[in-house]
Amino acid sequence: MQRAEIVKRSLSHQSSDHTPYCINFTRDASAKYRDQVQRTYFTPHLKDAVEQGRFTHDEAFSIAIGSHVFCVLEKPWWGWYDVPDSYKLNPDTPEFLPKTIGTGSYERFTDKLKYLKDTTDCYTLVMVYGSHFEKANACRGIENFLADLAGAKSYAKSLLDTIIRKNMVMLENFAHIPEIDGILLGSDWGSQQSMLMSPATWRELIAPGEKQEYDLIHEAGKDVWIHSCGSIEAIIPDLIEMGVDVLNPIQPEVMDIFALKDKYGSSLSFWGGISTQHTLPYGSPDEVVAETTRAVEHMGRSGGYILAPAQEIQDDVPWENIEALIHTAQALG
Repeated sequence: MQRAEIVKRSLSHQSSDHTPYCINFTRDASAKYRDQVQRTYFTPHLKDAVEQGRFTHDEAFSIAIGSHVFCVLEKPWWGWYDVPDSYKLNPDTPEFLPKTIGTGSYERFTDKLKYLKDTTDCYTLVMVYGSHFEKANACRGIENFLADLAGAKSYAKSLLDTIIRKNMVMLENFAHIPEIDGILLGSDWGSQQSMLMSPATWRELIAPGEKQEYDLIHEAGKDVWIHSCGSIEAIIPDLIEMGVDVLNPIQPEVMDIFALKDKYGSSLSFWGGISTQHTLPYGSPDEVVAETTRAVEHMGRSGGYILAPAQEIQDDVPWENIEALIHTAQALG
């Protein structure tokens, strides 16, 4: 069975002998372990592909360890343009909306997707981090924008509507591409204790735009993946109702991931869950194996689980623990 088929079977909540996994590095961890990764996992073909610019080092690493999901970070998108410093530094509500500019290359994007499908059997996931709420606070500042949500709702809604309007255009431009299996939209709505805004505010100002994006992605025949750090269980029923297929990264330090599976696992798939705050950086290899095995046994029941750390592997994780995670994922996947 191809890796993409294994992922799609899992997202359909079908039992399988295979638990798909997708393990990635942060930029710092990638730099720290670059030579070790290449010596241990790279084939001559992957080394050539990196040298030719077909894949980045991190993309080749994902393929080399057998990850079932290939995460495409480089894609055509858009960013803020010529935003004055005062926009972030001044707490007063701005009297104008910031300018925007397109980024990326469609030619490079489509070439990579075609090469990927020709040379691997992975599920292809296009990653759009900072897609909505984070896009707003990136130009306004997190403290200012949280204050805007509470005290300047008209302005906050205008800024969020602008973001969604831009997002919809960009998604329309590539969501239909047949080599794409799923699209991830990311905004961190939670902290270690609770959501950054009330669930009521999220439903009023954030959810409507998100729903437009989810509908567009589904209409293109793709799966909707969502990334939000922190404790967001208060809105998980909303996300299910809105059509989210996969939730990431389900931090075990802030939410009981087994309880999430028991409560929502028939309607929602999960990606992540292995502790990047405790077990991976501070545990032993045996503890990494034990936690990973427990996660697969519980979260992987009847499908609906993509094995991974609760964030990308960071540079405080010992190499022995990285290998323990990878080897366990390979054995179970």
